[in-house]
Amino acid sequence: MAKRIGTLVIVTLVILFVWMGYDYLHYRAANAVSDAAFIKSDRLAILSFKVKGKVVELTKEANAPVKKGELLARIDPKDFEVTRAKIAHTIKALDDLLTALRLKRERLAQTLAVQKEISAVNVEAITQRIASLAYRIDAAKRRLKKLDRDTARYKKMLKDRLIASGDFETILTERDALADNIAALRKELGALRSEKAKVKEALKIAELNEKQIKELDKKIAAKTQEREARAKDLAAIDDKIAYTRLYAPFDGVIAKKFTDAPRVVESGTPVYALTDPKALYCEVLLSEKKLHGVEPGNAVKITVDAVKDRTYRGTVESIAPTSASTFSLVPRDIASGEFTKLDQRFAVRIRLDEIEGLRAGMGATVAIERK
Repeated sequence: MAKRIGTLVIVTLVILFVWMGYDYLHYRAANAVSDAAFIKSDRLAILSFKVKGKVVELTKEANAPVKKGELLARIDPKDFEVTRAKIAHTIKALDDLLTALRLKRERLAQTLAVQKEISAVNVEAITQRIASLAYRIDAAKRRLKKLDRDTARYKKMLKDRLIASGDFETILTERDALADNIAALRKELGALRSEKAKVKEALKIAELNEKQIKELDKKIAAKTQEREARAKDLAAIDDKIAYTRLYAPFDGVIAKKFTDAPRVVESGTPVYALTDPKALYCEVLLSEKKLHGVEPGNAVKITVDAVKDRTYRGTVESIAPTSASTFSLVPRDIASGEFTKLDQRFAVRIRLDEIEGLRAGMGATVAIERK
């Protein structure tokens, strides 16, 4: 009887082990199973200042929740504000100088326009008067020549007693008066020509003012460029002042606090690590031998070491197009001809249906249902 019971127990154990082995092999055949899986966060940021300075305030401690836009840390902006005040003062001085230069240019331009217009009108008028006077002098000179001939003829006739002395005196008086008139006209012509020369000199002075306007234009352009450069410096210092405040880029939890206040930090020195506990996913480094049948959309079962007696579910979201070793900093050297085949692993991203109890960095085991 005891022998039969022993045999029955052995047979039962054999059947149990066979069934367990079959179940294990069948499960492994139907699912891609791997322990090289981790819970990760899509939102994990290392926060740092973009400028160097003395940290005077840290508002959060590790594990503290934060809201997007909340102030996390502050650098003393005094040095930047002093620099900003100097630049702003320089810009104000340049603005005042440019205003004065533009006003001077405007006045010179107005004066030049009036001077040129008046000079042009005067030159034209004097030129016409000179031409008219020259015509009158020419006409008078022709008439004087005729009177000279008449005077000579009358003088001979008077000598021959053909005319009275009064007639000779009349023609002589007329001739002398015309000669005096011509002399006066020539004197007036000389005065007009002197006046025209003065007007032309005034026109040259106007042209000199025009050169001054060109010099002012160059100076205004140079000062405008300098002002634009200082304006860029001011915008840059405003950015630096803004960078003295560190804000949370999204809702999350402080994962790590790297420094304390007060302390001088360099630009780019980590201050906080911020994570979003809701933006979790699972990543598994799956052996290339297990990739067959694994496709986006496949159902996944996930167990996490830190959460006992609970199975999470998810879906394959994507499969990396290259192996994890493709971008290794130290690539394998096979130039010598020696080669040992290694099992390559590919990163598979899994979208989680639920995240309760999960934290970034937890280890996990996944079973991806094959199709």
